Amino acid sequence: MPERTIIPVTCAIIVHEGKVLIAQRNSRASNAHQWEFPGGKQEEGESAEECLIREIKEELSIGIMITGKLDPVTHHYPDKSIRLIPFICSYKGGPVHPEEHKKILWVKPGELSRFEWSAADIKVWHQYLEKSGYKKTGR
Repeated sequence: MPERTIIPVTCAIIVHEGKVLIAQRNSRASNAHQWEFPGGKQEEGESAEECLIREIKEELSIGIMITGKLDPVTHHYPDKSIRLIPFICSYKGGPVHPEEHKKILWVKPGELSRFEWSAADIKVWHQYLEKSGYKKTGR
């Protein structure tokens, strides 16, 4: 069997006033209605950082500033494999207009486990909580 191509996908953990932005996939998307950190597929010739800034502008109509990076996560779905490249970002302001998502929410990090997540994003938020010290301090 031929080896499956792994699709590079960026995602943003956008932090603002102690909360993070999460997005619910719409009914037409794969993993419909599950929650994720917004982002998208990296295009050829584009850096992961350029991809993320472009995707967030397209999907949410907001600007972000990248402040950190987490370890990439590779996940194999039944129909595709992705390499999710997560960045920690600060919110630069402006109204959030979700173009491709059913809903967006700002939630406290301790509330992330309450949502039904896309499988690859589960690993990302666990990593974020650990890196931010949330599990140790309860912040």
